[in-house]
Amino acid sequence: MTTPRRALIVIDVQNEYVTGDLPIEYPPVQVSLANIGRAMDAARAASVPVVVVQNLAPATSPLFARGTEGAELHPAVASRERDHLVTKTLPSAFPETDLAAWLALHQVDTLTVVGYMTHNCDASTINHAVHSGLTVEFLHDATGSVPYENSAGFASAEDIHRVFSVVLQSRFAAVASTDHWIEALAAGQPLERGNIYTSNQTARATRRAA
Repeated sequence: MTTPRRALIVIDVQNEYVTGDLPIEYPPVQVSLANIGRAMDAARAASVPVVVVQNLAPATSPLFARGTEGAELHPAVASRERDHLVTKTLPSAFPETDLAAWLALHQVDTLTVVGYMTHNCDASTINHAVHSGLTVEFLHDATGSVPYENSAGFASAEDIHRVFSVVLQSRFAAVASTDHWIEALAAGQPLERGNIYTSNQTARATRRAA
């Protein structure tokens, strides 16, 4: 079994999601913040590089406006050491940034994703990474979602986070808790990723048995 060459990517852990106008609701933001800190500390102890991502918008934007308190990194991340900082304006951390080149330079083959939001910048970055040939891990208790309501309907933060986590585990990322990831990190082992076929067959079998 080949030991993963990991990097931890900490996506958009900014005040906007904690004390600003887009508060994370599920998992509870204080829970995810604590686990993000634990993941960063574990990565540092294991000599796994840490990439911090910061989303910035124009000064006229209602969210993440450059130069505002909401756009600043939350102290849980800002107070910890990092190896690289990426600033972005799009959901994925890859377009118009040096992330891909930096990961290649450091021979990273496995990207561990934490931060916000599960269904937006996390999922976009994960999909981009998979399409670029990287293996991806997603720590479900070190991330989070907000509720939405629009012309398509309503979805709670819990529903959004749960559904995206299930879908990611079916093809795009190995979804695990922070505790499980720290154990795998210490053992130098990869996390187990599911697949579409098994995920579907299991769901159908569960439904038949109900």
